[in-house]
Amino acid sequence: MRLSPVHKIRNISPENFLETYLKPAKPVILEDFVSPNSPAFKNWNYEYFKEIAGEYKVNIFGSEIESLDRVASKPIGQSTFSEYLDLITSSPTEHRLFLFNLLSIKPELKNDIHYNDVTKGKIIKWLPFMFFGGEGSITRNHVDIDMSHVFITQFQGIKRIWLFPWEQSDLLYKLPYNFHSIANIKEPDYQEFPGLRYISGYEAIIKPGETLYIPSGWWHYIQYETEGYSVSIRALPSSLKEKWRGFKNLVLIRHFDNLMRNFFKEKWFDFKVRKAKRKANRAIKRQKSFQI
Repeated sequence: MRLSPVHKIRNISPENFLETYLKPAKPVILEDFVSPNSPAFKNWNYEYFKEIAGEYKVNIFGSEIESLDRVASKPIGQSTFSEYLDLITSSPTEHRLFLFNLLSIKPELKNDIHYNDVTKGKIIKWLPFMFFGGEGSITRNHVDIDMSHVFITQFQGIKRIWLFPWEQSDLLYKLPYNFHSIANIKEPDYQEFPGLRYISGYEAIIKPGETLYIPSGWWHYIQYETEGYSVSIRALPSSLKEKWRGFKNLVLIRHFDNLMRNFFKEKWFDFKVRKAKRKANRAIKRQKSFQI
């Protein structure tokens, strides 16, 4: 596995961003996508969040190793938001929040973020998502089901994110009819998953104030180097192929997979794993033929 650092830029024009990064689907870290004068950088902190929303119940998610056969992991527990924030600030933990969107519960917080939009209006500012995690927590290697472009801005803590293009899906052992990989790329088992030897991607380390642009259809493996939180916004897929793929994932494939899993149980998962490994072996042969 080979990883190259993602470049950091600032003061880029919308025209230059679209031509250099969005259209060719190239990841980049934007140092000023969110204005440093945004009130969020001054006003947001854990004590403030506990004050305005600490009593809300949140579902807590942990390791995703046990849920490789599902589109999304099941929660491992529940607590108040205030209790969760106390947990992640007291010690390292793999616990994180998923689908708890503070910006929906308290929509006035959206006004605290001022964007320097380099997409010429393509970003969906009214639909942000917020993510919290403890030091050491991870989000499994996956592609977003809707195939949107993603802009993830760090507000607290540090994240390390590995990125891989869609074209390497077979080498990453994408689980058929799902949107994540069955291989552990952090501690790769090259004997069981030899395709991982041939993947190449990018590594981004984002700190508060920095925004990572993740192109449509790109794989991302997110690691919390420290506890922290981030906000992501999306831009709709650019090409007709990406739009169709996102529509198909949301409307057809997801429901088909749920139906087959409910009917065939473990046999369906075993079938998908075998299929993923067959596709990876074919991709390895293609890689070897290129090297001859």
